Amino acid sequence: MSVIPDPVPLDRLHFAMPPVHATAEEERVHRKQRLAGALRLFGRLGYEEGVSGHITARDPELPDCFWVNPFGAPFAETTASDLILVNGDGQVLHGGRHINQAAFTVHAQVHRARPDAVAVVHTHSLHGRALAALGELLDPLTQEACAFYQDHVLYDAYTGVTVNPEEGRRIAVALGTSKAIVLRNHGPLTVGASVDAAAWWFIALERCARIQLTARAAGKPVLIDHHDAVATREQLGNDLVAWINYQPLWRRISRAEPELLS
Repeated sequence: MSVIPDPVPLDRLHFAMPPVHATAEEERVHRKQRLAGALRLFGRLGYEEGVSGHITARDPELPDCFWVNPFGAPFAETTASDLILVNGDGQVLHGGRHINQAAFTVHAQVHRARPDAVAVVHTHSLHGRALAALGELLDPLTQEACAFYQDHVLYDAYTGVTVNPEEGRRIAVALGTSKAIVLRNHGPLTVGASVDAAAWWFIALERCARIQLTARAAGKPVLIDHHDAVATREQLGNDLVAWINYQPLWRRISRAEPELLS
């Protein structure tokens, strides 16, 4: 006869939480590795479109300086040592490659307007661009979509490739305190208090856009009501939940491609 064991005490159960770093250098290494990992994941997920797309991470010691992927380098081959450090004007401070100045124009203004944003993500993903082409936001169709309910906005203009800082400032103002913005006829942009959170919000938004477009093509979607959508957002819509959700993806890519850490 088998005996049911006693429950393991809660204080003996392991649960991953965001790390706390003893020095700025340790945190810098961590952010660069997570940035390289996110780029590789995005390459696997098909979010790369030619030379378009950026993920930026604020330096922990130099708050107006940012680590970013080099211009034209494949996402799927990026390592932490490949990343470029630039100042808020896009001038290269460390590294021997160019950056995508048009993309960084927006990122720099978002970072300046949002000191809480450690990372900013924008790539030309398929379903995010389809949503942007419709000039629409995510509807509360699933609990994952509810994480964005009344916490993402539409930038209802298209001005071509953004090279003007003033256009970047307008996008940053439109974003406000939200976690994401849909740039009409362009694509999504997300922010987060960690690289992990910003990357997860982008992945989640892309998946929710795909579900919304698929559901609408199949019939008439049923929306979650306002009260339940708000309650679900309060449970699932914070950066800690995003960080937790991202960890299986980080574990997969860092174990499969450990060279990204170098």
